[in-house]
Amino acid sequence: MQERSSVSELADQLRREFDRYSPGGKLPSSRTLVERFRVSPVTVSRALAQLAAEGLVVTRPGAGAFRARPSSATAAPVGDTSWQEVALSADGAADLVPRSVDAAGVTVSLAAPPPGVIEFNGGYLHPSLQPERAMAAALARAGRRPGAWGRPPMEGLPELREWFARTIGGSLTAAEVLVGGGGQASLTTALRALAPPGAPVLVESPTYPGMLAIARAAGLRPVPVPVDPDGVRPELLADAFRATGARVFVCQPLFQNPTGAVLAADRRAQVLRIAREAGAFVIEDDFVRRLAHEDAGQLPRPLVADDPDGVVVHVGSLTKATSPSFRVSALAARGPVLERLRAIQVVDSFFVPRPLQEAALELVGSPAWPRHLRAVAAALKARRDAMAAALRLRLPELALPHIPSGGYHLWLRLPDGAAGAFGSFGSGGESAFTAAALRAGVALTPGRPYFSAEPPAAHVRLSFAAVGGTEEIAEGVRRLRSACDEVFPANRST
Repeated sequence: MQERSSVSELADQLRREFDRYSPGGKLPSSRTLVERFRVSPVTVSRALAQLAAEGLVVTRPGAGAFRARPSSATAAPVGDTSWQEVALSADGAADLVPRSVDAAGVTVSLAAPPPGVIEFNGGYLHPSLQPERAMAAALARAGRRPGAWGRPPMEGLPELREWFARTIGGSLTAAEVLVGGGGQASLTTALRALAPPGAPVLVESPTYPGMLAIARAAGLRPVPVPVDPDGVRPELLADAFRATGARVFVCQPLFQNPTGAVLAADRRAQVLRIAREAGAFVIEDDFVRRLAHEDAGQLPRPLVADDPDGVVVHVGSLTKATSPSFRVSALAARGPVLERLRAIQVVDSFFVPRPLQEAALELVGSPAWPRHLRAVAAALKARRDAMAAALRLRLPELALPHIPSGGYHLWLRLPDGAAGAFGSFGSGGESAFTAAALRAGVALTPGRPYFSAEPPAAHVRLSFAAVGGTEEIAEGVRRLRSACDEVFPANRST
């Protein structure tokens, strides 16, 4: 974390000093920067790389770093790329569902906010909650293992597959588990394996925008099935299967994103029965099982643990409980579908790098792993309670229908009646509130991307995991008060 801060600080300092150098002028040497700012050569290299990625610096091997010329982009021969508009659209003219890649719903949780902005839109643990020392130690031990840098089995290391199978539970075996490169990659594999382009796919409403983006990019047609505080509604799920002929339903039965709902015990068997009768698969995205809060109690087993018939294709991941860069996941299934999943995963990515798999084994097998999970469970509960209490105190007009006992966010309904020309309902109010919040110094996630069709109301999602602690949560909610007063004046507290 210290190295990461030093890189950012050095990059900021160099930006402030750019006026000292004429366009094309040479910056001080790396050795000079090391001595002047008392940082490591690695920090200098990474800061310059960051500035180069922003187009502010040009590095030339053997010559050094130079301030970029404003005209450098136009000095080179200018080509004509307009032909690509025809090429990219012509081959999809006959598609039943146009394939488009809209990453907006994903990038809102991946992009770092500007300096000074409180990150209520983050989708990962704050660095202070990540097991950085344990991961570093695990990676160091993994790198010394015999054969650690060789080619792993395409399905994943047997010991890691066995660990995933054991933690999933039921009668699942290691032979029915594939190791993937993160939950997003495994979801992509599952959707590609189970549904052809143009097919309908049933999704919870609201649901994870990254999954909707995967489906649409593959030419699939997401069909919403409403969720209530007990998870997906079985009677509407059955209706959707009958109406569409879909053969896939994607769900998050545990701490659903964004509502935080847990699929009720009496609905679990119904969902499996309905899918089985429809001849359909259920893709179970079990993304935050390891982010249960301290007061969560006994968690229900994954759906796949109670499914002997191969209805469920299970996706689980270590990423949310560790680090955005610790991208190791499990894709579990029974029956002939497993071979199709394996084939698509191999074609797409060959295999997950062996050092990362070895590091995962070292991490989950160390005494630090259960300690980390306990610490995160306590911290997330404290942050959740702090955010819920601050919202009730300062923003009572934002409806908070459900407080989850797992995950990292709260789902709020906005009041009707947005000020100005934004409209009083739906995404207009969300857009106005999101923009006002950013002006007030808070980045949050609007609700519209979580719906595959028209939303029933305006919502926002607030994350409490990506910030520095409860004091930052309190400050963020305080800032949101001014944003709410600006956008929803009719609801201003008296």
